[in-house]
Amino acid sequence: MSRSETGRQVIAILAAQALADPAGISESDRPEDLGLDSLGLVEAIFAIEERFDISVPFNPNDPGQAGPEDLDVSDIGGIIRGIEALIAAQRPVGHL
Repeated sequence: MSRSETGRQVIAILAAQALADPAGISESDRPEDLGLDSLGLVEAIFAIEERFDISVPFNPNDPGQAGPEDLDVSDIGGIIRGIEALIAAQRPVGHL
């Protein structure tokens, strides 16, 4: 399964924050598998917000206890799906 362009960009941001090779990151990896602690994850989320010009609902005080509106940060695939949904929600109606 190929990654979407958004997925590739999210992984590139996470890899840069974790000082990891993006090619070695899978969607089933957890942020802590990459060596990202809570501060590193917050910094990656800020970089994602800036890159995609979105606001990411995220509980930095307890990322493991995400509310229904918070970004799922349990694994990389959850982060990508959440970012893709936020981007889609910002598109104007009728935009293809």
